[in-house]
Amino acid sequence: MIRFWPLLFIFFSFGALAQTAEIFKPDSVKKQLNAVQIQTSLRIDGVLDESEWALAKASPRFTQIEPYQGAAPSFETFVKVLYNRQFLYFGIFSKDSAGKKAIRATDFKRDFNFQAHDLVTLTFDGFNDKRNAMCFATNAYGVQRDYLSFDDLYFDIDWDGLWRVRTTRTDSGWYAEMAIPWQTLRYRKTGDSLQNWGFNLYRNRRLTNEITAMSPFPRVFSASRMEYAGTLTNLNPPPPKPNIRVQPYVLTSFDHYKNYDPSVKEKEANTKLGGDVKWAINPNNVLDLTFNTDFAQADADLQVNNVTRFDVFFPEKRQFFLENASLFSPAIQQAPDGSGGFMHIQPFFSRTIGLDDAGNPIPIVAGGRFVNRSTNKNFGAMIMRQQEKGESPATNFFVGRYSQNFGEQNRMGGLVTIKNTPGGSNITSTIDGFFRLGESKSLNTILTHTVTTGTGKQGFAGLAQYYNSTTHYKIWFTQSVVTKDFDPQMGFISRKDVIGTTPGMNWYYRGDKLPFKKVLRAFEPGFLPEVYWQASTGKFIESSMYFWPIWLNFQNGTQFGFSVTPIYQNLTEPFQPLGITINPGKYNYWQNWLIFTSDPSKILSLSADYKWGTYFNGKLQSGDWKLQFAPIPHVSLIAEFNRNHFADVGEPKTSSTVDLYILQGRFALNPRIQLTGFYQKNSLDNSNNYNIRFSWEYQPLSYIYVIFNHGSMQTLQQVKQSEDHAIIKLSYLKQF
Repeated sequence: MIRFWPLLFIFFSFGALAQTAEIFKPDSVKKQLNAVQIQTSLRIDGVLDESEWALAKASPRFTQIEPYQGAAPSFETFVKVLYNRQFLYFGIFSKDSAGKKAIRATDFKRDFNFQAHDLVTLTFDGFNDKRNAMCFATNAYGVQRDYLSFDDLYFDIDWDGLWRVRTTRTDSGWYAEMAIPWQTLRYRKTGDSLQNWGFNLYRNRRLTNEITAMSPFPRVFSASRMEYAGTLTNLNPPPPKPNIRVQPYVLTSFDHYKNYDPSVKEKEANTKLGGDVKWAINPNNVLDLTFNTDFAQADADLQVNNVTRFDVFFPEKRQFFLENASLFSPAIQQAPDGSGGFMHIQPFFSRTIGLDDAGNPIPIVAGGRFVNRSTNKNFGAMIMRQQEKGESPATNFFVGRYSQNFGEQNRMGGLVTIKNTPGGSNITSTIDGFFRLGESKSLNTILTHTVTTGTGKQGFAGLAQYYNSTTHYKIWFTQSVVTKDFDPQMGFISRKDVIGTTPGMNWYYRGDKLPFKKVLRAFEPGFLPEVYWQASTGKFIESSMYFWPIWLNFQNGTQFGFSVTPIYQNLTEPFQPLGITINPGKYNYWQNWLIFTSDPSKILSLSADYKWGTYFNGKLQSGDWKLQFAPIPHVSLIAEFNRNHFADVGEPKTSSTVDLYILQGRFALNPRIQLTGFYQKNSLDNSNNYNIRFSWEYQPLSYIYVIFNHGSMQTLQQVKQSEDHAIIKLSYLKQF
């Protein structure tokens, strides 16, 4: 392993000397957009024909973010703002000479993939703290995307606000008309008659993959980096007042189990009542209550065949736990571009509540959550009661969180989780910090300790992650420690009993020597080494030197990358990937990795992830292929195929092939009426699963669901088990 360190030094040195640490500097004078008060109400139809729109002045000229930072936009975007005592209105015209032919949209899914759609996104900083933002986006078909941003670092992407949007598409561009209730927005209570908020709006013209913004920001960051935002002026909002959201539901289900344990009823029908209450006490304090909590409508997990030594992290998909997840889950995890390494330490992970280890639901009796967010500090607490089911006893969960902001963008905090069962308690105590060390540099830290009263075992984990992100490169260094007895029963940890060191660098080149600039946007090679020692013994147990000599980003969003990776593994205990047993020992092998993704906004798009080479004492070919067909936004079909082919691996030397097939479909009459489904088959356990869901949003955030689930698998005793579920659910949201 030592022989690779000179290569690492050379790579870092070259990147550091090749270009300066330049960060794009926007104009020092903030761009302003003036809002105009009206006394009437507007009809939200995507047609800006009301006379009131003539009263508002259009936004300043936008500036390019991508592909040419600071250049004038190829197509103009005009924004006007009106408001009355109930709503803040936005009228947006995205000009385009190609008209309807230029519009790209692949589906009608709420919180759609922003990389595959034409869109506009509004970001609000109602507290003017330059740290946090509320974000509202729409595509050209009026599909909604909304999320909360904190320090441009943590995102509540699944937060759903109550607001309306309608759009129209013409031969000269597309229009969007939005109405956002003041009750949905969060802002200061002041004695001033007029307020000015931090504000930005950016547009993605997906045909050319051009991003423009009213107030320019460095492309290495996102539009929610509010220190670069402009100003929305002349606002006279009503004083923030308490508002209550009540969302009851009624559910009827029918369950059918075959070849299960005799304790499981073969057939069962149930009717269930429950719901949620959200009380926004003031702009800073929110109380959430839940009773007989149900997540029947949540997206089901897709299977993953894992051949690595890292545990798979399945994201939270249940709405109650998604909101404010960033406050309660201080975590350091893998970035989308792979930077920072694969170590994931999360002291609190909400999927430990209401789900067993296999992802099967366990009834939640009731729960509550209180959150306070302010400019200087954030704190909150959550209590949940889980019902007894099977081998899972009745369990109480508690999580408490406090964080303090200081300086412009620094934060320190603490977190405590307690899981209490009749057999004892598991307690996790955590301190964490985020420090902005300059415009481009940051440090993220976490130190956490666990103790289990039943066993008396204690353990700790710690991680520090440094980033230097500029327009031309990203450098990072991650150091982690996880002891053998670290046991966060309300959290997630990707590996135990390790000391990890993960430096790395990505280089971003868009200079004059880049060839084929009409189609090629950037050359972005990288070096991502990972080195691990066993914490309990100090033994050197693993190194993976991911060297990406080729990574190409194309103007249309296509990506192509190739890596070569020498790997060293010192197994101290048996490892069993996909039914193959690999004995302890020292292994040196070499893998090649090819990644390709085509333009995700086209009617037909393809992504491929293929690895080949040696694997421990044998060989492995592993591939993921995904094909999407979206002829119109109303129809989206996805076919996925994963294959792992082992040749002479393990003891005894075994050759086998494990296949996973996934088919997904989405059919939408409009953004509010949709039929979705998926089917998956895994040859590992001969399982077959499907999920079909009809949803109708008959009024904002009020739904009717009809759901069918089927699952079958073959047990170790060669018994074919199956289960079927039919569910009808009606929910209604009322905001007072």
